Amino acid sequence: MSLERIARRLRLGGATVAESPKGPLERGDIAARYISGDGIEIGALHNPLPLPTGARARYVDRLSAADLRKHYPELAAAPLVDPEILDDGERLATVADASQDFVIANHILEHFENPIRAVQSMMRVLKPGGVLYLAVPDMRRTFDRRRPSTSLDHTIRDYREGPVWSRRSAYMEWATLVDGLSPEDAARQADHYMEIGYSIHFHAWPAHGLMEMLLWTARETSARFDIEFFAAREEENLFILRKAVASDL
Repeated sequence: MSLERIARRLRLGGATVAESPKGPLERGDIAARYISGDGIEIGALHNPLPLPTGARARYVDRLSAADLRKHYPELAAAPLVDPEILDDGERLATVADASQDFVIANHILEHFENPIRAVQSMMRVLKPGGVLYLAVPDMRRTFDRRRPSTSLDHTIRDYREGPVWSRRSAYMEWATLVDGLSPEDAARQADHYMEIGYSIHFHAWPAHGLMEMLLWTARETSARFDIEFFAAREEENLFILRKAVASDL
């Protein structure tokens, strides 16, 4: 399904898709327009989003900075953010409902095995009218480009059944098409990834595939939101999702 067709469906469903401005758009410009107050950023690692003046973020990750360095040796020398909240970013179980003005999910949704549930969790912790800053790599312009795009049926099944059914195949696909390993070596690497719970891109989307998933999530789950802004920038697709207020439901 084309991006244009999905955008029309979003508009018919009550959500809005802002047209992307011509020319390059910096993340800071978008953050300044939409982010204010107190919020959280999930999985910032060595690249936290610069915040507008007056905005304050606490950082969420499943591991401490020291353990993140062990888990990702390629980041050993990077200046990692030390998370204030140790939690599974897909669930945000320790973050209270309707407690945040904003949530930043910057190149993290593709790492979640159940991305629909993750969006639900982010919407749950937002105050009514709060915003989710969601940036996701466009698979067509990254190392994911050789992979098949994740279908909506796949993400719905992950949501309804849990991701155990797809985990090993995701690791095999990564080891084969991203790591470039032979089938035999990929099988061994997939076993290793399974053993340590390594965080890969479990899903890969072009813009229209991600928008289709967001459309389904807004309509079919408890996560009620509008797509207030969309921009394709360089290697990523950036969305601003605003949580519905009671009068919008």
